[in-house]
Amino acid sequence: MIRTLPAELDGRRIRLRPLVSDDFAEWQEVRRRCNDWLTRWEPAPSPGAPDVVEDPRAFAARCGARERERQLGTAYGFGIFVDGRFAGEINVSSVQRGAMQSCTVGYWVDEAQAGHGYVPEALVAVLRFAFEELRLHRVEIGIIPRNRASRRVVEKLGIREEGVAQRFLQINGVWEDHIRYGMTVEEWAERFDELVKEWL
Repeated sequence: MIRTLPAELDGRRIRLRPLVSDDFAEWQEVRRRCNDWLTRWEPAPSPGAPDVVEDPRAFAARCGARERERQLGTAYGFGIFVDGRFAGEINVSSVQRGAMQSCTVGYWVDEAQAGHGYVPEALVAVLRFAFEELRLHRVEIGIIPRNRASRRVVEKLGIREEGVAQRFLQINGVWEDHIRYGMTVEEWAERFDELVKEWL
């Protein structure tokens, strides 16, 4: 029997759903306003690539690529919505099957919405999705050491720190170290009641 995965995930105050081309105006407004807040933590765009922030066709193509990844089971992208308004993104990427059964998770939030606990709430919803719907064994989150805002998210949830991967990802043109945080399905099972009661 083929299992149907939920397209939307709910928290206590948030809704997560895939972005669609109609989200462009809201997404663009947040990305423009938060450019300095966000781009220092992100990979530099490829030379000659369309500007997804300024080109609605590039944004639509991005949404289409995310939908194809979802259909292939390799990645799952979600916009974070608060009171129906776009507030950020959280993405399940690099889904590995076989002996690994793992994925990575990344997230960002509108600077104006930071500090309200929306991202920890979104992360708990995504952990539940990864472990209970995708039936993965392990979730990893990599964060640049000086990115205190992102580190506060995993620290609030008590996600285990595993060490530093040196020069792990190229971010904004520089090979940056990343602290690796991990959770396994065994840990999720042990902490399910606590995390769901507090955040969902």
